[in-house]
Amino acid sequence: MLPVDFDTPRLAVVMVGLPARGKTYIARKISRYLSWLGYQTRVFNVGNYRRARLGATQKHDFFDPENLDGSHKRRELAMDALRDMLKWLDAGGQVGIYDATNTTSERREQVLSACRRAGVQVVFIESICDPAMVEANIREVKLGSPDYVDFSPERAAEDFRARIAHYEQSYEPLADAELSYVKLIDVGRQVVVNRVEGYLPARLVYFLMNIHTDRRPIWLTRHGESEYNGEGRIGGDPNLTPRGRGYARTLAAYVTERVPDPRELVLWCSTLRRTRQTAEHVGRPPREWRALDEIDAGEYDGMTYDEIRTRHPEEFRARAEDKLRYRYPRGESYADVIQRLEPVIVEMERQKQPVLVIAHQGIIRGLYGYLVGRPQEECPHIQIPLHTLIEMAPTAYGYEERRIELGPAVS
Repeated sequence: MLPVDFDTPRLAVVMVGLPARGKTYIARKISRYLSWLGYQTRVFNVGNYRRARLGATQKHDFFDPENLDGSHKRRELAMDALRDMLKWLDAGGQVGIYDATNTTSERREQVLSACRRAGVQVVFIESICDPAMVEANIREVKLGSPDYVDFSPERAAEDFRARIAHYEQSYEPLADAELSYVKLIDVGRQVVVNRVEGYLPARLVYFLMNIHTDRRPIWLTRHGESEYNGEGRIGGDPNLTPRGRGYARTLAAYVTERVPDPRELVLWCSTLRRTRQTAEHVGRPPREWRALDEIDAGEYDGMTYDEIRTRHPEEFRARAEDKLRYRYPRGESYADVIQRLEPVIVEMERQKQPVLVIAHQGIIRGLYGYLVGRPQEECPHIQIPLHTLIEMAPTAYGYEERRIELGPAVS
């Protein structure tokens, strides 16, 4: 199910900014978010075009504006990426993210004119960072990039700083009051919005206002084993079994070892009994979210899948054929669940302390799918066993996953 969007045409999100300002980090965040919501989204990174066609070992002088051959090649690559994006949008794509420096008014006008001719709406996103953040980006991200595989850290940092200096010679910050743009200062510390119109761009601005680069783990887990798990029943509001209560204690011990002061932990659960019981040993009251409640099975609440197959074979087949969009009678579909999880996602992005989410299989599938960039269609099929803690550690462009079994794994 694609999101309903009545007033927004195809959209080009055009990144702007000097190197090491987190543009690719932001572009990938946007791509994950919009793809998870169901928009056909793709990133067109000009640096990837350069590496694919010219190799990854271009030294800083390739980016010198006085290097006419280098300037010509970089312009060709940028235009090729732009044409590919517009071709993809014309073929059915919805949001193209043009990830390049676009540091001059002339280049931005070329991009804007090409998009307007193609009937594509444009929002520019400029990233501006203080010197300390730039230096951290150079050390953490750029020195490990394909451009510097054979360089020592010192030589790589020196070369990349020289590359930035070349771009600074011609850099013109966004200032045209007629353009639609968002300025992100220090990745969300301050946000300046100008002439942003339409449902999807406004939704995107709200998301951008809540992201940051602070590193903290996000832990996802289903509740401990419940009485319904043991009986193979769906929905309901059952208590935990003795095994489930044992998992709750083990989970609390694991998290407390890593976050000794519970005041430094963000703890969320659903409003249902089995998640609240799983959270009760952690050392602080959880925030209960109705949005984290399990998928509503409607008329089939409390039934087993064998009972559904026997009594309602057509419904059972319909669910098997399209698990994402199948809606239980008087209940919900996975697509419905993904839509109601959006406020949780934005709030999770905003947090700067470790986050522990205790919820249900369908909910954890949706949250996990967002964090790892899975399309909606895959979310209902992700394996999320009971009594397993999923640890998501932020990296330069995404998350590194670790699954920790804290008790006997239960399907």
